[in-house]
Amino acid sequence: MQPMTPNWRTSSYTETQNCVEVADNDPEHVLVRDTKVRGRGMLAVQRGSWAAFVEYAKEA
Repeated sequence: MQPMTPNWRTSSYTETQNCVEVADNDPEHVLVRDTKVRGRGMLAVQRGSWAAFVEYAKEA
């Protein structure tokens, strides 16, 4: 089985490059990286944790 190539995207609300990119096409993890320094690495977050974070951010 070959590793999945991340499908990076930014929020449609983003108007600048000062944000993060998210790849959510992996069945187990959501990947997050800084738009300004893409080559510095990424975070792999479990899907359930990411969903909880997004719901919290919507309420803030």
